Amino acid sequence: MSERLVVTGSQWGDEGKGKITDWFACRADMVVRYQGGNNAGHTVVFDGHKYSLQSIPSGIFNPATVNVMANGMVVNPESVVAELERLHEQGINDYQLYISDRAAMVMPWHSALDGAYEAMKGGEKIGTTKKGIGPAYSDKYSRTGLRMGDLLEPEYFAERLRAALEQKNIELKSLGLPEFRFEEVYGRYMELAAILGPRICDTSELINSYLRMPDKKILFEGAQGMMLCIDHGTYPFVTSSTPSASSVPVGAGISPKWIDNVVGVAKAYCTRVGEGPFPTELQGELAHEIRERGHEYGTVTGRPRRIGWFDAVVARYTARLAGTDYWALMLFDVLSGLDKVCICTGYECDGKVMTTPPSTISRLSRCKPVLIEVEGWKEDITGARSWDDLPEAAKNYVRKIEEVTGVEVGIISVGPDRSQTIILSEKLKDF
Repeated sequence: MSERLVVTGSQWGDEGKGKITDWFACRADMVVRYQGGNNAGHTVVFDGHKYSLQSIPSGIFNPATVNVMANGMVVNPESVVAELERLHEQGINDYQLYISDRAAMVMPWHSALDGAYEAMKGGEKIGTTKKGIGPAYSDKYSRTGLRMGDLLEPEYFAERLRAALEQKNIELKSLGLPEFRFEEVYGRYMELAAILGPRICDTSELINSYLRMPDKKILFEGAQGMMLCIDHGTYPFVTSSTPSASSVPVGAGISPKWIDNVVGVAKAYCTRVGEGPFPTELQGELAHEIRERGHEYGTVTGRPRRIGWFDAVVARYTARLAGTDYWALMLFDVLSGLDKVCICTGYECDGKVMTTPPSTISRLSRCKPVLIEVEGWKEDITGARSWDDLPEAAKNYVRKIEEVTGVEVGIISVGPDRSQTIILSEKLKDF
């Protein structure tokens, strides 16, 4: 019987999904990215080498694994080619990669508009990466965007490109931005089509063919985190897609019946990049100490991440939305050496205690964390390879997270390397 596993971010992104997806990808027959674009950053470390991925699935390092960029993504062909070139320079040349013909395409004007829209917001900036992801999704849903499959039909692509430029150049000009010439864009995208064309196909058909094969292990990989979900996150400080496991069927082109288990990736504390309310946020020396220990700087942007205590309100909320079966508790070693470690179990807002996040940032910004303290541990745990290797205080912290979230911790990460991974769940060991 095949295994179908979803790995999804359960906080504000940057939870360490790259390491966990890489761990499972080593064992997977297929890895599928089902949403987002090159605004994501997954860092993978093994054999003393560090690799940074943006659009490309984490199974790219295993020649036997089929990697799929599915229809729920927005794909920047220029970025994909550049990413592949970087991997080639690092010796990653043997891989299988396919791109959905139905995936929306990020065009050169999207990043220009992304930056202009952000600048117009003044003090209410979203904190976008300015990669053009939001405008590309906007065009997808306004039915004016181009798709990867269009590149396979040059005459049709030319027709769609002319229509898009007629509209976009008017908008660019009104914003004081340079316009794009048809000949230049068409010529460059035909060059990209020559490189990527053999990889563009109906990936839904490909994925479903694997789902029906016995003993195939399939990993569905999300980008960003659930609190950045366009529907359920801290709107409007969110991304433009739905990172939840619940979006896998639409984003990958499969039936919901195929999903077996969901792993929610969560740091042992919380971080956030960009703007928006962050109830457990820490300031001062402690925040700086955790940031430096955890190297908390954005993979894509390099921006310093905001630091906060583990938020069980967020964890329960995202577990409910995603159907999380297990936590992968990341950067656990970063908390070593602290006298006390705190967990947020509720929000105090307007004289009441809330156990789930409010829908508006106005109310969320008024929320104060209700914290419980747990004894810290002094021991260096980076060499731990089993539950028994952890100090008792560290075990108590894990147990408390399970208690306040209602979800079992199935994986603990005690360092960036593949080997620094403790698998607690027997079911996950079998993947």
